[in-house]
This record gives sequence, structure tokens and C-alpha cells, in this order.
Amino acid sequence: MIDHQDTLTPKQAGKYLGISEGALRLWRAECKGPRYFRAGEKLVRYRRADLDSWIEARLSAPAVEAQ
Repeated sequence: MIDHQDTLTPKQAGKYLGISEGALRLWRAECKGPRYFRAGEKLVRYRRADLDSWIEARLSAPAVEAQ
């Protein structure tokens, strides 16, 4: 079951990720970006957990210290 406090609008999700709402719209059209769901024909929502997973999947490896 989805906790509605953990769902974000595209505007909120963009702010959470530090990107524009337009970028999220483009990624949805291109089948890219974080997972989302539609609660109706035009009502798009993102789960905070999916945004966090998307961020985690894009973390770079730690830098190796020069010796």
C-alpha cells in the first residue's frame, strides 16, 4: 500500500532531485528517469523511495586516494 505522504507531484519530485519539472516530463516521454505512476490519465506521482533508489543507482564509485 502506498503512503500518500511519500508520494510527490512532478514539481515536488523535481525539487527533491534538483532538476526541472520539464526534465521529468521529457524523461517520462522518453521512458527514462525515475519510476512514476499515473493515478488517472494525467495525474502523475513519484514515490520518494523510487527517487531515492534512482539516485543510489547513479552514485559514482568512491575516488581512490593517491598514495
